[in-house]
Amino acid sequence: MFDEHSDIIRDIALEAGLVDAAQADELWESHATTGKSFTAALLDAGLADRPTLLQAVADHLQVQYYSAVPTDPGSDVIRLLKPAQAHKYVAVPVADDAGKVVLVAKDPFNSAAVGELTFILQRDVEFAVADPDQVDSAVIRAYGEPSASSMEDLLGEIEQSDVSQGEEDVATAASQAPIIRFVDLVLQEAVKAKASDIHFEPFEDQFRIRYRIDGSLYEMAPPPKNLAPAVIARVKVLSALNIAERRVPQDGRIKTTIGGRAIDLRVSTLPTQFGESVVLRILDKSVVNLSLDALSMQDDIKDGIRTMVNRPNGIFIVTGPTGSGKTTTLYSALREVNTEDIKILTAEDPVEYEVEGIMQVPINHQVGLTFAAALRSFLRQDPDTIMVGEIRDLETAQIAVQASLTGHVVLSTLHTNDAPGAVTRLIDMGLEPFLISASLEGVLAQRLLRRICRSCKTAYEPDKEVVAMLDVDALEISGKEFFFGKGCPDCNRSGYRGRQGLFELMPINDGIRTLITQKAPTLVLKQKSVESGMRPLREDGLRCIFDGHTTIEEVLKYT
Repeated sequence: MFDEHSDIIRDIALEAGLVDAAQADELWESHATTGKSFTAALLDAGLADRPTLLQAVADHLQVQYYSAVPTDPGSDVIRLLKPAQAHKYVAVPVADDAGKVVLVAKDPFNSAAVGELTFILQRDVEFAVADPDQVDSAVIRAYGEPSASSMEDLLGEIEQSDVSQGEEDVATAASQAPIIRFVDLVLQEAVKAKASDIHFEPFEDQFRIRYRIDGSLYEMAPPPKNLAPAVIARVKVLSALNIAERRVPQDGRIKTTIGGRAIDLRVSTLPTQFGESVVLRILDKSVVNLSLDALSMQDDIKDGIRTMVNRPNGIFIVTGPTGSGKTTTLYSALREVNTEDIKILTAEDPVEYEVEGIMQVPINHQVGLTFAAALRSFLRQDPDTIMVGEIRDLETAQIAVQASLTGHVVLSTLHTNDAPGAVTRLIDMGLEPFLISASLEGVLAQRLLRRICRSCKTAYEPDKEVVAMLDVDALEISGKEFFFGKGCPDCNRSGYRGRQGLFELMPINDGIRTLITQKAPTLVLKQKSVESGMRPLREDGLRCIFDGHTTIEEVLKYT
């Protein structure tokens, strides 16, 4: 219940007096470590029952609470929504009074859905609160089961219908019902599978659609090649891009509701030899828990990050390849200091997750709003903490150093292989070593590995050759168990489900500051850091293997 709104439910529980601060902290820790939602932790602890909590939610939102969803609000009221709309928003109209339509919704916090339904119905719309399980049942009772139009059925319908598929008439094709339903179904399936990206790829003789799930790509049954222009045009229409312009890359955004949840999609188009390639990044808050406690890192690393971001000034850098979770870690670190007495500004390209209480600035190169320009303006906005999406050039690095030396905490990312490599990268950019030594407080390197599926996790004896590749002492692995995933329906036969972080934290102490000033090579910095207690990525990978979280192959692949 309200799994994706744990932070809001925590505030509501405190506001309604259902828990005190200490109980809230304890429940939050349970939520972060077990993955169980804050609501489930609250109900399991017996501190509130469902009706009491739902009433508190309704009071907070200043709307009505229905202890039971009305079974017969009247056919005229039910007909206000079409079945497809009711299933999309997981909502049922229960009253139509004085020009205002009241609906019970599975997610009463979804303000975007209220706006969309207000536009669709051309009436004022209000979401009331009811038990989400009851809302699910009420939708099926009033509108029937969702039409299980499979991809095959839909493609068959498209082939039989007169869908315009010529390059010159893509605008007309993009607005036709079968194409609209096809794109909606692709998005629904991706969100259901917890995909992070959707790739639409036109080739000379085929049109490929792939989902990235837990870092790996999976292809769906390819639709006919001649659908590519219409499908891509439909995605561009949804993201408010120029469908007539197919010669230059474009970036856009789609905000939509799928299965009653607000989903944000970042859209990027790229002109290729055989048409436009489109990639959608799915930003689903319900599957990303922006909390350090939820990032599967060791306690000493969490404590180190908390210490660094709570200092009065200095630079904290997160480094790693694209898709290693750097932004999620930075947001989680910002959540640690996001209090009423701290002013936080971020410059991002683009803004990935909207976080309440933080001023977020999207970079816009076309009008000259670069990271450096944004950062320069930030210093006149009296911030305490600044996040810069990425340090890409010397100018940005210099202003970040200047900001940290004048009493600001600066968080940012770099693309390097390990934590010590970040220092060398900044020197290569042209930053003076003494400035790095004076301003840098710490560097966190990270990777994301696939986690073994819990449903088909199996112990096994790995080959000696594979174990030898780990380059570890035989005594270290004696008596240790190794696991892999056999493959089952839960993990799509891959043997993996979900992801696990690997972390390497390099705090900057006096010894390392001296080496930085002397322009010591990366290897020397690494040796000194390990002597000071830093665990390299490979060592953290071994911990994950021995704890049964991941496989030898995953650790070898990423470290």
